[in-house]
Amino acid sequence: MEQALEEQAPQAPSLWQAVRYWLLLGCISFGGPAGQIALMHQELVERRRWISERRFLHALNYCMLLPGPEAQQLATYIGWLMHRTRGGLLAGALFVLPSLVLLIVLSWLYAVYGHLPLLAGLLYGIKPAVTAIVLQAAHRIGQRTLRNGWLWAIAGAAFVAIFALHWPFPLIIGLAALAGYAGGRWRPAAFSMGGHGGAAQQRYGAAVIDDATPVPPHAVFRWQRLAKVLLCGALLWLVPMAALTLGLGWQHTLTQMAWFFTKAALLTFGGAYAVLPYVYQGAIVEYGWLRPAQMMDGLALGETTPGPLIMVLVFVGYIGAYGQALFGAQQAWLAGTVAAVLVTWFTFLPSFIFILAGGPLVEASRDDLKLTAPLTGITAAVVGVIMNLALFFGYNVMWPQGTGGQLDLFAAGIALVAAIALIRFKQKVPRVIIFCALTGLLHGYFV
Repeated sequence: MEQALEEQAPQAPSLWQAVRYWLLLGCISFGGPAGQIALMHQELVERRRWISERRFLHALNYCMLLPGPEAQQLATYIGWLMHRTRGGLLAGALFVLPSLVLLIVLSWLYAVYGHLPLLAGLLYGIKPAVTAIVLQAAHRIGQRTLRNGWLWAIAGAAFVAIFALHWPFPLIIGLAALAGYAGGRWRPAAFSMGGHGGAAQQRYGAAVIDDATPVPPHAVFRWQRLAKVLLCGALLWLVPMAALTLGLGWQHTLTQMAWFFTKAALLTFGGAYAVLPYVYQGAIVEYGWLRPAQMMDGLALGETTPGPLIMVLVFVGYIGAYGQALFGAQQAWLAGTVAAVLVTWFTFLPSFIFILAGGPLVEASRDDLKLTAPLTGITAAVVGVIMNLALFFGYNVMWPQGTGGQLDLFAAGIALVAAIALIRFKQKVPRVIIFCALTGLLHGYFV
């Protein structure tokens, strides 16, 4: 009887049912993109059967091609497929809204009470864990990507370019894409990438959006619709950017944040860890919005909240505006909140445009979408860039006084234990974060 029921597709969810799920996902989506995608697969494919395995993986392959947070884009894609444009907008927005609110509150607490022993002790333990988490990200992406000497060479060259030569991140990404394109022409086997679609696909019963379900009318490609989406997206970017420029001036911090995080949103190939070096170069070195230690603290807070890790950029915007007291000392919290919302808008707007504009093309080419050789080159370079980031974080954690200072053996020990737990014993990130935070708190209490 149960098997017979599974041969019938479940009733299509209403928009309200979908909204409740997307909000719940936004509140529990810990563990980075892999964990978030696994959560969606478990609920949407296996349990609720709103979408089939094949259609889910096809959408994921497209999101993996794009800059930006793939898990948030996947939620937007599925929401759009089920409930048209409003479904996609609600799914993508609710995926990040809880994280936005929580990070604004945490950023305020950090700005006001960050010097207190309790919070300082917690962050002392979390920061070495962050170093281990970044190292684990390089290890995980490297295992999946660096399958031959050509890709190892791109990763090594990217590391040297950013660590020793201090080349800008966009230049490294562009050269890696060119290397991948050339490699795809001359060594196609070495630069092929199977993507998620190459995984063994299972059947969990008939789904609302099944393998053979026709493309819904709103997902059929039309040039007129594409032009409308692109025009609306351009206006949604241009109007606030023009208002900031005309009202505050091009050199104002909020205007520069809007421009900077627009560029960051278009460079996040390989996930949030890949864009962090670019944010470091801009927010710390070029603009001076925050200090390296504050960047570490922000990443530590970002690791402890749900939602995409790229939401750490909210902390960067908040602290940058709060520290400069853009609206006066008494309204520093308001400046931080405005900057946080502004950063979120300009960071995620491109993701919505990519999905709503490209979704119909993806649905029209469901049988032949593949990852490209340039993306393989970019992903290989990302490994080298993330290794540089791990070294940068590790140096700031273990030598807090800088060159010539004393090695912090306790912090180094926390980082080592966290790295072994994550890489060797495959422990979950939240569990490691909690353990390291408590260890740091005890260290502050007894030392």
